[in-house]
Amino acid sequence: MTITELLKKVRKIELKTRGLSNQVFSGTYKTRFKGRGMSFSEVRQYQYGDDVRNIDWNVTARTNEPHIKVFEEERELTFMLLIDVSGSAFFGTSQQSKMEVATEIAATLAFSASVNNDKVGAIFFSDKVEKFIPP
Repeated sequence: MTITELLKKVRKIELKTRGLSNQVFSGTYKTRFKGRGMSFSEVRQYQYGDDVRNIDWNVTARTNEPHIKVFEEERELTFMLLIDVSGSAFFGTSQQSKMEVATEIAATLAFSASVNNDKVGAIFFSDKVEKFIPP
């Protein structure tokens, strides 16, 4: 498989998470945290203690009751690849070894994660950790 073919496959992949992120940095995932993030969530009635800077004056004028804008913070994920580089990884068919398939999958996942502005790291292991690449 050529690099061009690999990149065509990679561009079709989109990574999604099952859970919500709780990391501190800005990224492209929604979190449970409410705050002054980049992603608009909803407009709701003002409650005692809400930040008055978030008042939506247009909705407030229409309804004659104060409403505020609620935002969701966006966070980035840390994506770790664990890659087996033991002797058995070099077994396979005449067309592809397990290592070649693992390399293709790892490259695809790493590229997709980096497109989402996520941190990507890798651990290459056999019976011990051979190499660690921090995110």
